[in-house]
Amino acid sequence: MLNSPAFSQHTFDDALENSGLHPLTSTGIEILQVNVGKLCNQTCKHCHVDAGPDRTEVMTRETADLCIAALDKTGIPTLDITGGAPELNPQFRWLVTEASRLGRHVMDRCNLSVLLLPSQKDLGEFLAQHKVEVVASLPYYMAANTDAQRGEGVFDKSIEAMQLLNSLGYGQDGSGLELNLVYNPVGAFLPPPQASIESDFKRELLDRHGIVFNSLFTITNMPISRFLEFLLRTNNYDRYMQKLVEAYNPSAAASVMCRNTLSVGWDGTLYDCDFNQMLDLPVAYGAPLHIRDFVHDRLDKRRIVTGQHCYGCTAGAGSSCGGTTS
Repeated sequence: MLNSPAFSQHTFDDALENSGLHPLTSTGIEILQVNVGKLCNQTCKHCHVDAGPDRTEVMTRETADLCIAALDKTGIPTLDITGGAPELNPQFRWLVTEASRLGRHVMDRCNLSVLLLPSQKDLGEFLAQHKVEVVASLPYYMAANTDAQRGEGVFDKSIEAMQLLNSLGYGQDGSGLELNLVYNPVGAFLPPPQASIESDFKRELLDRHGIVFNSLFTITNMPISRFLEFLLRTNNYDRYMQKLVEAYNPSAAASVMCRNTLSVGWDGTLYDCDFNQMLDLPVAYGAPLHIRDFVHDRLDKRRIVTGQHCYGCTAGAGSSCGGTTS
């Protein structure tokens, strides 16, 4: 499906070639992004992971231990933990504790509502204790837009969770506790300029709910999993892909997240990014395929596996787990 005739003549590798970036290679591993599984307390309409309460794919302690071992024998400075709702994995707190012990910066990609679950009543304090950077999804600063994408009542829970994090020091000047939000469009269009919508979010959340946060990251919806199903169901697939192709930005392509990130699947398989992981496109070109076979020198400058979906990260100002790239 990602090779639809409407844009197959514009392959992503051709775009890289025309930009002088082919083959795309890693510039060095700065982030080990670990997807601990697909179990989640929400079922969001845009979710590229296809996560939900009924998913059983969960990282084991053995695989989590291999991830920490990889950190321990390298200088990779950041552990980025994602899911699903990563906090629901029994290994989550162990991963945070061990990575912190090694002096690594830890990021938690949080859906916010998980902080309110009875089983997670001390989660906020745990995250603050270990100075974990919280990167939280919030589609919009109004309830209707957020609930349309993430489920009825999720906006109110998100507000309560952010107020809890603020009370612990998150987002407050000088606290050292970072709270960053993630915005992605509800429909089949590109996100607006990051700086302008960040300003809107900061003003509206403060005025309406007394909430403060550090930064807002804008992310383009990737044409995979549930969002792909939405595009096909609404007959928007070809139009959306053509929009991504036409918005290709060489500067964004030069700074895509796969160039400084290595992604680990819940079962330990290695990928260039979380999106490739969901498309079952593991690392290739002779790189080790599993975290048990981790060899830093063979992964640090690896060639990256690309496809038509990569236009999603290189359109406009670019898109990554840390927001725009150009």
